[in-house]
Amino acid sequence: MAIVDQIQTDMVAAMKAKESERLGALRMIKTALKNEEINQGKSLDDDAAVKVLTKLAKQRKESIEQFEKGGRTDLADKERAELKVLDGYLPSAPSDEEVAAAVTLAIAKTGASSPKQMGLVMKEVQAAFAGRPVDGKALSALVRSTLEASP
Repeated sequence: MAIVDQIQTDMVAAMKAKESERLGALRMIKTALKNEEINQGKSLDDDAAVKVLTKLAKQRKESIEQFEKGGRTDLADKERAELKVLDGYLPSAPSDEEVAAAVTLAIAKTGASSPKQMGLVMKEVQAAFAGRPVDGKALSALVRSTLEASP
């Protein structure tokens, strides 16, 4: 079942079960997907839907961080609940070992030897994990440290 269809089905189930928080998160997701459909002028396939969901998840993570800095745990908890719903529709993130192996392979493949060539390696690693969410900050730090440590 397509992600968009699954969200609609889950919305109906959340309405029947009177799960107001989950329903609110699903409505937010559906609205974001519909807006993207309108922007593209066509129905979204699963890859495009995953990109939208990844963007929403990233926004939620940033909001959680900001709310916690501001001492607003109530708003941070709401964002966490929405993030949990979003994570249910996203493909699983690669493990740290998978990312490290992909970085090593990308460095060998591109022949990168200094942090100046970090962009090439990043591009290669992100292409290897297309459709799966990879934390850009953590990936960047790993690539930088690996390139700096290489002889």
